[in-house]
Amino acid sequence: MFSFDPFLFALFNADENTPWLSIQLARVFSSWIPNISAILVLGTLVFGSAAARRSMLMLLLSMATAWAMVKLIRWGFPTQRPFQLDMGTLWVHHGGRSSFPSQHASGAFALAMAIRLGVTRHRKWLVALAWAAAIGVSWSRVHLGVHFASDVLAGALVGICSAWLVWNLAFQLRRRGQLRLMPHIKRLRLRLRWARQA
Repeated sequence: MFSFDPFLFALFNADENTPWLSIQLARVFSSWIPNISAILVLGTLVFGSAAARRSMLMLLLSMATAWAMVKLIRWGFPTQRPFQLDMGTLWVHHGGRSSFPSQHASGAFALAMAIRLGVTRHRKWLVALAWAAAIGVSWSRVHLGVHFASDVLAGALVGICSAWLVWNLAFQLRRRGQLRLMPHIKRLRLRLRWARQA
């Protein structure tokens, strides 16, 4: 917990005077948005174009990298959650795992940054939607009493850096000619077709 956390947590954490709609909106952002995002990503992997599938694979790699980084940081720097310190009000059931950084925030911002790096300029609405969802998810975790502000800020940083690292590594490998997965995948598909026809 940082020195600014008590003030920001008291500012954003819902209490008994918080409108019911605000708490329900936070629950939607905290639970439903990650699930809806997962369904959309999987749907694009199955039904999307080749370019869209490549982008979704990079997105999943970005999120997996963020997940691994969060686990590593939590292992090295275990921290308590607000409700473990008897601070604020907890509005959702949650275990006592280490709090810093936020897994929800890291995943949401890895997704948003990956979309930012992967989509064309003609789909800026999708980029804006992804960033808005990431901010909403992060806000919801503090609003519901699960995280401190520093947890979600660190999670956002981890997510953004993870996506940037994955995309830049892929770019460097592709530029050097070391990332040529698609020709191999196409050949494998052709062999499967021939096997079915035989």
